[in-house]
Amino acid sequence: MAAGECILYPCYFNAHYTREEGRRVPRSLGVKGPVVTDIERALRKSGIPCRVEEHHHPSHWTRHEGRVIAEWTDKKGALIRKVAQKLEVRK
Repeated sequence: MAAGECILYPCYFNAHYTREEGRRVPRSLGVKGPVVTDIERALRKSGIPCRVEEHHHPSHWTRHEGRVIAEWTDKKGALIRKVAQKLEVRK
């Protein structure tokens, strides 16, 4: 991973997960069943360059959800919040 990159996993935004399970946003900003394409779409809407990889979260190695690498030099928490606010709720 190069300098100025942040890794984002779908579990960060899953409203059904606890903080212990990997959720990094308040439940009110979380969504049901986020996938990497949702995160990628939210980043692109924000004008943040990114790429998708087939890696899994270390704690969730059986899920194979993938991850998104975003070009970001600020704090990771700020990026997570920005993405969470752009995620669309699927019905």
